[in-house]
Amino acid sequence: MPPAKQLIGVIDLPGPERDALAQTIARDDLAVYAASGIEELPPETALIVAHARAVSRAEWERLAERLPTLVVSDDRQDADLLKAVEAGLVDYIIDPLRHGSLLRRMIVKAIEVHRLAAERERDRTRLAHLNENLEELNESLETHLAMLRLDQQAGGQIQRKLLPPRPQTLQGVTFDYWLAPSLYLSGDFLDFQGFDERYSLFYFADVSGHGASSAFVTVLLKYLSNRWQQEWDGEHPERLAPRWLEALNRELLDAGIGKHATLFVGVIDHRRRYLHYSLGAQLPMPLLVTDGEVQALPGEGMPVGLFPGVDYPSLGCPLPENFRLWLCSDGILECLPGDTLEGRLRELERRVLASETLEDLRGSLALEHLADDDEVVAQSAPGHEELPDDLTIMVLSGFGNDKS
Repeated sequence: MPPAKQLIGVIDLPGPERDALAQTIARDDLAVYAASGIEELPPETALIVAHARAVSRAEWERLAERLPTLVVSDDRQDADLLKAVEAGLVDYIIDPLRHGSLLRRMIVKAIEVHRLAAERERDRTRLAHLNENLEELNESLETHLAMLRLDQQAGGQIQRKLLPPRPQTLQGVTFDYWLAPSLYLSGDFLDFQGFDERYSLFYFADVSGHGASSAFVTVLLKYLSNRWQQEWDGEHPERLAPRWLEALNRELLDAGIGKHATLFVGVIDHRRRYLHYSLGAQLPMPLLVTDGEVQALPGEGMPVGLFPGVDYPSLGCPLPENFRLWLCSDGILECLPGDTLEGRLRELERRVLASETLEDLRGSLALEHLADDDEVVAQSAPGHEELPDDLTIMVLSGFGNDKS
């Protein structure tokens, strides 16, 4: 089906000159409707060709407001043409019957310019609406982000409340730690508690990922460890750590949340000065510093929450009069120089050996600028930009404070 012709309205005084003008235009896919005034033109008119003699000064402005308009005249000095130009109609042609081809090209060009201008105006209107909607969406997004940030900050503060007071000395062994989340909530968690005058229990966990989902696992870990500690009768301490890991492995698998953890669980026998422990894929391994030497605690185990039916090892080692036991999450490896994992682990051993306190190790890692206050850490997430992963350091030192 051929495209519809553009309808051109011709305004001129009735007579043979108007008919000739209409015949001159009615070519090149242009249709013509001749009239004596603007009121007679059909609504589908695309453009008006008006003879200067047929339109009064007041009507020129009406024509220009309604449709694109070309003015034709037989004489450049025509006073009526000057009236049209003064009204703002600057597109005109003299002696249109002699310049019919030029007139038709001007008509086509004027229609195209008018179409583009109309599209541009529609686009401008549409863009204005889009900008308004975008501003509303941005405001809504900012509001939701602010609410999420407040929720995350509140969750971080609650999670920090679940951590034990620091530092803390239990039967001659001092426990201290530093935890910096990469977001408001952390997948790292730890706890230490005295069971009775003989035993102290502690664990150090690094849940896969970080953020809210990993933090929820740490809350579950806190609840379960408290429950299991209450159920323990104080007998066979060598069995407690592996039993905890096996039970937590089942809990995470049954929950089906797709989270696993590396975990170290220890039971200190203060009377024997002995450490019973078990571990699940701990990296870096705990480092024991005694008599100016550092060694990684032996043992290995599967991650907790990945495979069913895993048996975890029952391990142990004596603790001398003066010792420091360092436990670090894998986030510390991002803060150490070295091109290989082995190189970074050796560097960690070197720095641990040279550190007497938690502050010494933090200083060697250039982390002194991160907040040390728990409330500040929970509220501002200081490691958000500086740290690619949660970073936690825990140190146990003793028995130098044991006077028994």
